[in-house]
Amino acid sequence: MSGGAAPSGRLALSNNDLDSLSVNTIRTLCMDAIQAADSGHPGTPMGIAPVAYTLWQHFLRFDPTDPIWPNRDRFVLSEGHASALLWSLLHLAGVQSVDPDYEVLGRPAVTLDDLRTFRQLGSHCPGHPEYRWTSGVETTTGPLGQGVATSVGMAIAGQWLAARYNRDDFTVFDFDVYAMAGDGCMMEGIASEAASLAAHQRLSNLCWIYDSNRVTIEGHTDIAFTEDVAARFIGYGWNVTTVADANDLDAVARALHTFKSEHERPTLIVVHSHIGYGSPVEDTPKAHGAPFGVEGVKSTKRFLGMPEDKDFFVPDGVYEHFAAGVGARGREARTSWEARIEAYRTTHPDLADELERIQRRDLPEGWESALPTFPADPKGIASRDSSGQVLNALAQAVPWVLGGSADLSPSTKTNLTFSGAGDFQADDRSGRNLHFGIREHAATAITNGMALTKLRPYWSGFLIFSDYARGAIRLSALMEIPVVHIFTHDSIGVGEDGPTHQPVEQLASLRAMPGLLVFRPADANEVVETWRVVAALRHEPAVLVLSRQALPTLDRSEMGAASGVARGAYVLVDAADGKPDVILLATGSEVQLALVARAELAAEGLAARVVSMPCWELFDRQPKEYRDSVIPPGVRARVAIEQAATLGWDRYVGDGGAVVGMHTFGASAPLKKLLTKFGFTPEKVTQVARECVAAGREKA
Repeated sequence: MSGGAAPSGRLALSNNDLDSLSVNTIRTLCMDAIQAADSGHPGTPMGIAPVAYTLWQHFLRFDPTDPIWPNRDRFVLSEGHASALLWSLLHLAGVQSVDPDYEVLGRPAVTLDDLRTFRQLGSHCPGHPEYRWTSGVETTTGPLGQGVATSVGMAIAGQWLAARYNRDDFTVFDFDVYAMAGDGCMMEGIASEAASLAAHQRLSNLCWIYDSNRVTIEGHTDIAFTEDVAARFIGYGWNVTTVADANDLDAVARALHTFKSEHERPTLIVVHSHIGYGSPVEDTPKAHGAPFGVEGVKSTKRFLGMPEDKDFFVPDGVYEHFAAGVGARGREARTSWEARIEAYRTTHPDLADELERIQRRDLPEGWESALPTFPADPKGIASRDSSGQVLNALAQAVPWVLGGSADLSPSTKTNLTFSGAGDFQADDRSGRNLHFGIREHAATAITNGMALTKLRPYWSGFLIFSDYARGAIRLSALMEIPVVHIFTHDSIGVGEDGPTHQPVEQLASLRAMPGLLVFRPADANEVVETWRVVAALRHEPAVLVLSRQALPTLDRSEMGAASGVARGAYVLVDAADGKPDVILLATGSEVQLALVARAELAAEGLAARVVSMPCWELFDRQPKEYRDSVIPPGVRARVAIEQAATLGWDRYVGDGGAVVGMHTFGASAPLKKLLTKFGFTPEKVTQVARECVAAGREKA
């Protein structure tokens, strides 16, 4: 159809029954919200509303009065631009709001007033679903493909939780994960990465619903996307079924029953829908991203048999219908589960205690005692190696710490090697080592999904390949979930691998991301303290940036305590009288360079303070008094040293300081030659320090 009236030969849904009336109520609420905002994407909700309704009303095991009970089914709207659909469902189902401490507040998550203020400041109906902002949203979506990839992590978490906590006499976890995706999600590479892994893992608790409306912003999908998606997923190893008409509620229900009866494979339901169904712009790109207009809304309401003169109208019986469907079914499932848990606490008290801690993001008593300490050692150990030791100790103390790498665990040292750790595979769901394959972007999104299910996951790769994962890293920060992103091979120190593998701008890029803690520890004990901070995080993700080369383990009897990591930066070694001529600021491997340069400066009669700055973000949060005690404003001669782009260091060195850093990409050569070429030598640092001191004295 190319505009005009609704197509002849195809009737609107009848509104003689509550199913049809409810579907059309969802549609009109979406239209009205988008029209009131004069902004939004009405086409997708209009087309796929019958499928979303059928899933929620007749299949989804979800209690609106307790939207975070642990064994609920998860619903992910991967086509997040259709957020009005989710807001309408949350409203009609009567989903209750939950606060950041996981307490149900006894008020609706989405009111009609929220719908009326869709996309406006402060509304609980933002332009795309936002986790932690609106209860009932399982993950933040909008960047296409992220939602379906994240859903794979939720399904993995469900399988792992079942393996660890289910017993013959108690089924504690058996939830399913549903993700609704569009053509755009299917085009994104992250979805392909995740789908491939989901098939390998045979995640039979995972169902993707592919809303195939064949329209994108630029036009119909055949201008760029002509593959057979069903055949692709069959090739992956998915169970695939098709619904020819999204309006056929019986066919939708049959497809969902097909998923429920599949126990060996994830399921893809391909649903053919009509974008902007019933509107004057049905099946056209115009239906995608703009309101229908006042007359268009009225015309569509007439087509649907809904009153055209009433906005945000919920007919009699619709609320009650949802309460009798998803509400009653969810409440029964939750109360039955809670009764089982009460008995479970008696029979399996230790496991029940773990479950309660997981849900609160608490850690076991005494977990910190498992962390090692490292003796001073001038030869030292690579921070990737010390991190691997700490991670293994932590994971033994906290059984719900699990993760893996994008095919790099022998290099990132993230493999859990203690007895019983095992590999998570289709034939062993209890394993705690995940193999993501060479899929950095999906690995990150999958780890996000695991964190959203309250586990404490990590994933790892080389720092240079954080670029491949950046979209999902950003979402972990936006959602405020405690994912641990572990990156090794942190600098030009990777040597002969050359500039393709030598990170330069990645540190600055990650530090620029709000809500993300970036750590680059200087020695093994700073690694320990980094993990001490990171393990206790509840609402923040962290990045660990670790070296391949050995770093000397510093003698803490002569230097500042590594516990200073918790404050982001601290004085490692000071001038004898506490009044330095110059301050040397460094992170990671360059802290040792600063210490050598300090000794050389001392031989020349210049007193230097060395400050280790493993985490800028934590330092910036400290009181001004502390920050000034570490970097005194009166000492203007300051030199920052880091094998990375210099962007950002100016805030610490000020106009009287300088930065020894990278201004180009790296090169392929042995490490020592690279350090000389790019100026990471004691001679260069002392030269720059002398120049800063001299310049300051001239100004004085």
